This record gives sequence, structure tokens and C-alpha cells, in this order.
Amino acid sequence: MKVNVEIDCTPQEARQFFGLPDVQPMQTAVMEKLQNQMLDNIQKVSPEALMQSWLSFDPKFAERFSDLFAAMTGLGGTRTPDKK
Repeated sequence: MKVNVEIDCTPQEARQFFGLPDVQPMQTAVMEKLQNQMLDNIQKVSPEALMQSWLSFDPKFAERFSDLFAAMTGLGGTRTPDKK
């Protein structure tokens, strides 16, 4: 014997029928917090923020970066190091 039962109800009605708690407020709060954290982290990986953190790591990095860029594009000549 085979019996098929179809129940037409919303997820909220099914949760109430089985006595499960309503987790919608908690889900909303968690998603809002996650969204805020993601937006804060997006600001940290913006091109401007990355360049600023890279340039502050080594004081001569900006000079080396411009030399590298000039060498790659062929716009500048080679730079001679300062003799001591």
C-alpha cells in the first residue's frame, strides 16, 4: 500500500505545526552584522587603502615602484644607484 500526502503550507506554518522556534529575528540580526562586517572589510581592501599600506611598509617602496613601473612601460631610463 502506498499513501501520498501533500501538505500545502508556508515554511512558517510548518515550523509552528512542528513546534519549532521562530528564528527569523535571529537570522535577520546575524545577516545585518555580517553585512556590516563585509562593508567595513571592503574599505580595507580598496585600491587606495592597499597602496597606502604597501607604501607605509617600506619608505623606499614608492621609489622602487615608480622605477619598476617606468621599466615595465619603457617610459623611463634606468636609474643609477647613488654612490657612497
